[in-house]
Amino acid sequence: MTHVYFIRHAEPNHQNHDDQSRELTHKGLEDRKLVTNFLIDKQIEVAYSSPYKRAIDTISHFAETINLNINLEPILKERTISNNWIEDFQSYAKKQWMDFDFKLIGGESLFQVQMRNISCLNDILKKHQGMNIIIGTHGTALSTIINYYDKSFNYESFLRIKDVMPLIVHAVFKNEQMISYQYMNIFQGDKNGKR
Repeated sequence: MTHVYFIRHAEPNHQNHDDQSRELTHKGLEDRKLVTNFLIDKQIEVAYSSPYKRAIDTISHFAETINLNINLEPILKERTISNNWIEDFQSYAKKQWMDFDFKLIGGESLFQVQMRNISCLNDILKKHQGMNIIIGTHGTALSTIINYYDKSFNYESFLRIKDVMPLIVHAVFKNEQMISYQYMNIFQGDKNGKR
């Protein structure tokens, strides 16, 4: 079995509207220590991350602690919304969840995000079969991955995790098939949801 810990980034600075360079807040920098505390005994052997700063910075404290190299993978980046900043994110997100092909000019549909993330994930699973892996990711990207394996994960499910930062989802795979997944409550030190 291959164990993958998807790490959704800690709290970002939403005043920075540049998706790639958006940094963590002071709270986010502190909360990433909770990620380290959770992962420290999980025998993690491989680390991947979206190339976006908030995702890298969320797992870098752990990676530095155990001297683990982070492989940056551009395909794992968050969904591109459009060429412009969206003020009413909730309405936009709902439209996308109601129609996986809906996208704005210059943006991506959830189907496109899902397909590129699953393609990259399958490559990682083939390359590191039977290992313990962490992947630094984002809320929407991670949600589309979960939805690929569990079609009951929908817009309401997304809303339940939308403001949880950082979030860890532990998934178990046999080859490229997800056997199970569960949300880890790192603030309490145990799971708060299980499939």
